[in-house]
Amino acid sequence: MFYSIDMRKKRKLLFPAVLIMAIGIVFVGLNYMFPVKYYDIIEEYSAKYGLSPQLVCAMIWAESGFEPEAKSNKDASGLMQVIKQTADWAEEEIGIENYDYSRISEPEMNIQIGCWYMGRLITQYGGNVDTALAAYNAGSGNVAKWLGEETEKGGNSLSSIPFSETRVYVERVHMYEKIYALLLKLHTKQLQIF
Repeated sequence: MFYSIDMRKKRKLLFPAVLIMAIGIVFVGLNYMFPVKYYDIIEEYSAKYGLSPQLVCAMIWAESGFEPEAKSNKDASGLMQVIKQTADWAEEEIGIENYDYSRISEPEMNIQIGCWYMGRLITQYGGNVDTALAAYNAGSGNVAKWLGEETEKGGNSLSSIPFSETRVYVERVHMYEKIYALLLKLHTKQLQIF
């Protein structure tokens, strides 16, 4: 009898410890698989341009894997894969201190321009994030054409995305956004504990 009571107490103490360790392992694993770098910059410019930090983190992960020197085969560069035409336009519209496209791989410049552009796209498409993401990936010209082909539906949303790469991109960003929402929430709670 004494032995079974003692084991129950041990189990009661052991379960929370094992649960905390498991949560810690999952948190560390997710942080490894889905890093959060440059968060201060992301937080500043996502707030400035009306985006959620988890959306920006998801876009960066989908675009470059948080690699500032990333380059695409379509001449896009940096964390948010910004092309020169978009960067030059952003500089004209918002004015960027010491702007030069050769600096596009610098995280602050890249994130500022990427957030400005995504915020502008969301506004352009009436708040429809899916359509804005499609335009970010495939270009506004393609999205305008796709929207024009959906004359019976009208508005700013696409019922389908003809480019499979863009369709997969939008789905991936939304999946990553959910993961980053959890990670950022856990990260914030972890900071409150200490």
